[in-house]
Amino acid sequence: MTTHFIAHETIDTVGVVVVEKVLAGQEISGWIMETDETVSIKALAEVPLGHKLALTDIKTEDTIVKYGNDIGRAVEDIPKGGYVHVQNVKTKRW
Repeated sequence: MTTHFIAHETIDTVGVVVVEKVLAGQEISGWIMETDETVSIKALAEVPLGHKLALTDIKTEDTIVKYGNDIGRAVEDIPKGGYVHVQNVKTKRW
């Protein structure tokens, strides 16, 4: 089975794509390193290598967690399987 994305910890709200890209509508599998668990979700958008997708529904103002770290806040609702990038995540610094 192909691993399409990884997340380091169970608290992560995003996974990072580790294949060339995933396609909208594609059923993809990911590896949660902390628990050595495999999870499956449906990608709602095309997501390129190294970019993030939502592992759960994320609401506006929710904290985005990647590799166990707070990397910012959602500025709009992001559905599970959605593309998480500069259009919907901003820093908490300002």
